[in-house]
Amino acid sequence: MLSRFFALSRTTHGVLDVAMPGFTALLWLGAFPAWPTLLLSLLTAFAGYTAIYALNDLAGVKTDQEKFTGPGGINQGYSVEASDMRYPLAQKLVSFRGGLAWFAFWYGLALLGAYLLNPSIVFIVLAAAVLEVIYCRLLKVTYWRTLVSGLVKSCGPVSAVFVVNPEPSLPLLLLMLAWLMLWEIGGQNIPADWNDVEEDKRVGAKTIPLTFGPQKAGMLVVITLTLTVLTSLFLPLMSPQALGIPYLVATGLAGLFLLILPGIQLYQKRESRQAGRLFDRASYYPLAQLAIMTVFVLL
Repeated sequence: MLSRFFALSRTTHGVLDVAMPGFTALLWLGAFPAWPTLLLSLLTAFAGYTAIYALNDLAGVKTDQEKFTGPGGINQGYSVEASDMRYPLAQKLVSFRGGLAWFAFWYGLALLGAYLLNPSIVFIVLAAAVLEVIYCRLLKVTYWRTLVSGLVKSCGPVSAVFVVNPEPSLPLLLLMLAWLMLWEIGGQNIPADWNDVEEDKRVGAKTIPLTFGPQKAGMLVVITLTLTVLTSLFLPLMSPQALGIPYLVATGLAGLFLLILPGIQLYQKRESRQAGRLFDRASYYPLAQLAIMTVFVLL
């Protein structure tokens, strides 16, 4: 039974996402935080992602039910979150009341952890929930919702910065925000909408793949992911560590293999399968960044 709730929160994907706050914290601090702070941060991040992914399904349950009433049913999804229990609320594997209780539990833990780490982070956690609901409500309104998705996904990494640096440089914080949004839009949001294009047609959704077609959507993916990798080369400005050329080479190669190359393949082939592949590769990008930064911090 518990597996259905973790499916609601897309926990496999959420665990990968936790790597991004870990990376940004290491980047800005240049070292590992004290163990109590590290453990509390991990719990808070896990609770936050678990809650917000559940909120996505709660806010969009009616539309999800409309999407998957067609002959194809629920599509397979991507390997990082493929499951027979995708959209468990829409499949009625989890009741709405049960899903709401699940969200409330984890969201409460996220708020408590945020307050203990830095009370100002509470406002970011609150904003994440509001933005997630707005994002779901805009599905049939405008493709610009992709920007809202970028802001939601950025809340965790930005919160991590405030854990280790209560007064970060605003220009550098905005640079990091741009990098995060480019990654989310090109590597996660557009590929996810591409994978769901047939289902989205049924409900009159306004997504980038549906609005602009596969050629323009594919070009936008390549542009945003190329900018992601280029922007990542300026991230060392935020770190007290002297990261140097080896770091730039490592982060550039990670972006090339996990973002740009699968993005180009999607643009060339324009198939749903390629969109799912890009989504999977891009989902491991935060973990790759965390691994690279960990090596340089330890060295």
